[in-house]
Amino acid sequence: MQLWKGRFQKALSKTTNDFNSSISFDSRMFREDIEGSIAHSKMLGECGIIEKEEAEKIGQGLRGILADIESGSLAIDPEAEDIHTFVEGELTSRLGDTGKRLHTARSRNDQVAVDLRLYLRREIANTITLLNGLLSVICDKAEQYAETIMPGYTHLQRAQPITFGHHLLAYGEMLLRDADRLRDCERRMEVMPLGCGALAGTTYPIDRSITAKLLGFDAVAENSLDGVSDRDYCIELASALSIIMVHLSRFSEEMILWCSHEFKFIELDDAFSTGSSIMPQKKNPDIAELVRGKSGRVFGDLMGLLTVMKGIPLAYNKDMQEDKEAIFDAVDTVKMCLTAFTPMLDTMKVLPQNMRKAAAGGFINATDCADYLVKKGLPFRDAYKATGEIVALCIEKDLTLETLPLDEYRKICDVFDEGVYEAIGLERCAYERRSQGGPCPDNVRRNAARIRAAIAEKA
Repeated sequence: MQLWKGRFQKALSKTTNDFNSSISFDSRMFREDIEGSIAHSKMLGECGIIEKEEAEKIGQGLRGILADIESGSLAIDPEAEDIHTFVEGELTSRLGDTGKRLHTARSRNDQVAVDLRLYLRREIANTITLLNGLLSVICDKAEQYAETIMPGYTHLQRAQPITFGHHLLAYGEMLLRDADRLRDCERRMEVMPLGCGALAGTTYPIDRSITAKLLGFDAVAENSLDGVSDRDYCIELASALSIIMVHLSRFSEEMILWCSHEFKFIELDDAFSTGSSIMPQKKNPDIAELVRGKSGRVFGDLMGLLTVMKGIPLAYNKDMQEDKEAIFDAVDTVKMCLTAFTPMLDTMKVLPQNMRKAAAGGFINATDCADYLVKKGLPFRDAYKATGEIVALCIEKDLTLETLPLDEYRKICDVFDEGVYEAIGLERCAYERRSQGGPCPDNVRRNAARIRAAIAEKA
């Protein structure tokens, strides 16, 4: 069935039909298409555009089609041009002329626009649920390892002592922002395009507020051209999903480093690792690597959407059919990655002794040594210079700040006394960083509780 064939004298060639068809990917919106059509038919009946009895029959017929698709007794025809054509054709075959009245006062242009918003609105909610699951695991692990010392890094060089819980909660903050970005995107998605028609509205006396209320939209599109041609919400969602993948990719990269022999901070569960076909000793972090790699897919989806939309004149153009595969793939990929990443993190084995050993090397308590001198009255720059000379001396003598004798300290700066060894202890260095946002255990526990509260408040 082709809704537009009345104008044409020749049948569409199979090659053209296959190229033009979108049923292979837009069929996933069958629930949304039927939901939108039920609301549209009810509005038509309420406004007297069709008889109320006909509107009720159409609603019953559409609900029957939905039940049959969901039960598997009705298969979506892969030869249909799109899901809208399939549903309307099936309705007409069941109700006859009454079914043909459904498409009064609407176009496929505003129909697909409302279907896509309804579908993505639900997928945003599903994605936020998955993000919250990962956030909960992060909070659990952060609380468990609130006192576990590890080296913090800049430039991938050991920098200052922190706790593993503090490190994990950095990703908690990122993912919390990700969930907020999705909610913000959804807020701008709550504008209903149905009623914009092909591009110029309709002469029928429709009441778009009825349809908006039935479908749960906050407002209606105030410009019919914009209503059918807007895909900002797809681009914005793809952008938010891309940022999620940036965060998951960074987290994956760290887990890949941490489970390497060179770091050995964690060990991944066997259920989330694979082996080598030739090297029997290998245990590869393939899940983390795949998450890192799949970020490129989502970034590509975003660039594809931007490229499709950048040169299209108003209003609808067939180019816009390319929006669905890109945004569907972005949503599917992020959900898949979250589904795999969360249990991988939850089941990892943490090796605190290796983290502590790494923190003991690299002079990561040098800043605390300088701060010790500042608290003794030295200007910071003088303290910084003296500490740098002490580090150089330790390297020359193959010692650490903890093992360098006090008399060597005093040769460089006579302000040093026995208190320096307490001041540069790794636990003290991390635990005394109580400033807001710092890695002390109390902050870690407080921030984990704050993130949990934010999840519960917005659930």
